Amino acid sequence: QVQLVESGGGLVQAGGSLRLSCVASRGTFSRSSMGWFRQAPGKEREFAAAISWTGGNTYYTDSVKGRFTISRDNVRNTVYLQMNSLKPEDTAVYYCAASVRVVVPLASYEYDYWGRGTQVTVSA
Repeated sequence: QVQLVESGGGLVQAGGSLRLSCVASRGTFSRSSMGWFRQAPGKEREFAAAISWTGGNTYYTDSVKGRFTISRDNVRNTVYLQMNSLKPEDTAVYYCAASVRVVVPLASYEYDYWGRGTQVTVSA
C-alpha cells in the first residue's frame, strides 16, 4: 500500500510560482502512474496532471497546459508539480494520487491511493 504526503502549497500572488512535492512511502512507487488533482471550494475534484511510471509520458488538463509541469524522481519516490504563471482560478486543495494501472489514468476513480492534500491560494 502506497502512502502519499504532499507539501509545498501556500499563498502566492497571481503570476507567481509554486512547486508541489509528493513523497511516497511503502508500496511500489516506481511502477505507479502518478497524478495531481485539485478541488476548489464548492466544486468537484478535477484532474490537473499525470505522469507515467517511467516519466516518459505526461498529461495535462487544458487549463494548466504551458504553465504546469509534472515530473518524478523514482530514486527519491517523489512526484513534483511545478506551477508557474499562477492565476486566482488555480486556488484549490491539490491532491497527489497513485495508480497501479498500466495506462496512465486521467479520472479520479482510477487512482488507488491518495494524499491528504495541500492548499494553494492565489491572490489577485
